[in-house]
Amino acid sequence: MLSEELILHFLPKVFDGYYVKAKSLIRVTRNADIDTDALYDEDLDYREFMADIIKKRKRLAPVRLELSRELDGRIVDILCEYLEMDRKYVFRNNAPLDLSFLFRIQDIMRYEQELFYDKRLPQKSPQFKSGEAILKQIKERDKLLFYPYDSMKPFIEMLREAANDAEVVSVKMTLYRVAKQSEIIESLIEAAENGKEVLVLVELKARFDEENNIEWSRRLEEAGCHVLYGLDGLKVHSKLCLITGRREGQTEYYTQIGTGNYNEKTARVYTDLSLMTANEKIGQETAAVFQALVMGEAVENTDELLVAPKCLQNRIIEMIDEEIEHARKWEPAYIGIKINSLTDKKIIDRLVEASQAGVKVELLVRGICCLIPGVEGYTDNIRVISIVGRFLEHSRIYIFGRGDRMKLYISSADFMTRNTLRRVEVAAPILDTALKKQVNEMFITMFSDNVQAREMLSDGTYVRVKAQDTPLNSQEYFYEQAYIQAAQQ
Repeated sequence: MLSEELILHFLPKVFDGYYVKAKSLIRVTRNADIDTDALYDEDLDYREFMADIIKKRKRLAPVRLELSRELDGRIVDILCEYLEMDRKYVFRNNAPLDLSFLFRIQDIMRYEQELFYDKRLPQKSPQFKSGEAILKQIKERDKLLFYPYDSMKPFIEMLREAANDAEVVSVKMTLYRVAKQSEIIESLIEAAENGKEVLVLVELKARFDEENNIEWSRRLEEAGCHVLYGLDGLKVHSKLCLITGRREGQTEYYTQIGTGNYNEKTARVYTDLSLMTANEKIGQETAAVFQALVMGEAVENTDELLVAPKCLQNRIIEMIDEEIEHARKWEPAYIGIKINSLTDKKIIDRLVEASQAGVKVELLVRGICCLIPGVEGYTDNIRVISIVGRFLEHSRIYIFGRGDRMKLYISSADFMTRNTLRRVEVAAPILDTALKKQVNEMFITMFSDNVQAREMLSDGTYVRVKAQDTPLNSQEYFYEQAYIQAAQQ
């Protein structure tokens, strides 16, 4: 029983001597968007500026009014007038207006097993050997973690090693959303206290994580880390970590590039990919990205990485064009994309052109998709699937071509103009043959999901994919494989 419902029920007793004609719980939702670029003064301390401005969020314009009971129209009009909002933004809701209490009662309800998923825990990745240094293993061969099926521990252990390795000279990292109790931050602090150069870009404009990031940025600075706050007008959404060492007079790079945040909590419920490589070219280009961030600039050119805002969208379009040329020569042509959202008109127009040229296009788009598949003469060769399941599908994968000429990237960027043109985003190539095959098979498995998947039709509606053969829940399949591989170690 919710306390607010009890109060509502006994209102006549609370207001003794009055006749209660109508009663309802109300909930006001306010706009959360803050245009920091329009308000920021360069003479101010940016962190303190953000701390002040997020306090204003509680006073921003109301955008929705929810009611738990029907109220007289006159009362609703008075509320709308007071809140300065239109009547069309008023909603009657039968469900509790605040569902956060569910987190508090879940442990109490554990005896009702039918209400819960089967227990699943991240497993030890078979790519890492126990008892051996993580950095040494990465130098031998590229590694890839697949969250939440693989444990995040190897990445955390890599940071701990770097913090205590006498030959490591610097650790550089971008932070967008981190856990409230973060081992990752603690490792960065330890590295700084051990005399390493630690550069951390903390994105204070990560929506709803601003206060957490402000607090961590203070802790990092107090420990001696060099803290940056992003670029003017550009959010830094990339997931980059660069460890630089000097061994026997030679510079060594250990680079981690991921699709998801450095957050131990979300790594258990979001599906993400994390590449860890000692590739020298990727390390040098990652160092160039960090150097540009320090200078307040965006990278102009890269060979291996795709880096928004200046060299990601154009490179994607170039690779789509390559597939179009193969199709026009009657050669097999293929594009496979897994992202959260697709709204970038330039990329959409090129994908339509690819379909018309005969390129097979498979799109896994969890959320917003502004491309309609299956339209005769336009998008006949495009299929759009959305997977919404137990874990939040968050990884981004770009595949161009098949066989020996396949190019495969993992990325922090969706195909939205806010990502491709107004954020610092990074996509990394998967160069190791075994890892490329692994990620490609992941994509095929997800696109074959017939339990959680919905397919978009040519009228823009979605229908559940029906299991013609054996039911395949891709998320459960990946966890089963993770448990099998862990048991074999």
